[in-house]
Amino acid sequence: METVPGFQFVTASYVIRINNQEANTLNELRAGLDQASDASIFFHTFQSLERRHFLTEGFSNELAEWVLTGLNRPQLAERLGGVDVRDYLSLAELRGDLRRIVTECCEENPREADISGFEPFHFCECAEVTAPLGPEARTLAEFREGLERLSRASIHYHFLISRLRLQLKTNDFSYWLESMMGRVDLARRINRIDIYTNTLDSARDQMVRIVRAGERE
Repeated sequence: METVPGFQFVTASYVIRINNQEANTLNELRAGLDQASDASIFFHTFQSLERRHFLTEGFSNELAEWVLTGLNRPQLAERLGGVDVRDYLSLAELRGDLRRIVTECCEENPREADISGFEPFHFCECAEVTAPLGPEARTLAEFREGLERLSRASIHYHFLISRLRLQLKTNDFSYWLESMMGRVDLARRINRIDIYTNTLDSARDQMVRIVRAGERE
């Protein structure tokens, strides 16, 4: 009997570095988005969602949060905060849309684009460090047991930033369930979980319930 390729659970941590680059105005933010590294774009969007997943107010996108609190520009903050990182398969595409939104605001309000904020925005970046967690899961029961033990960092790694690795609008869990286990139903249900209306913990709990129901089918 052919063995099903297992699912390797992984944990991830990030080494954070504060760059010398900062922005005090919208024009400087626009220039900063051009000059920032991919690691910086990742840190302030994809990775910030892990750090802010539990917040009920404000934005998970740190650019939007600074525009609101540092520049008092709520409409622009809403536009930046409305960018859904799940729609992106590359940081270049995400950078382009963030820059376009800021550029449009600068062009519509040229005088305000050079007004300094209450505090500067400091561009940071991070380097990812990963490590495998235990043996691979090869059955639905083993997969569910692995999910039950997963940390928030692992959920974030497998469920959100997997899009950048897979270059698909899916996640590691759904990809394995569909391509290796043939469970398209479970894969689609998990991929529909909204990370913006859930915490990482509640998203994990939903996944566990979905897989447990699948075991009984």
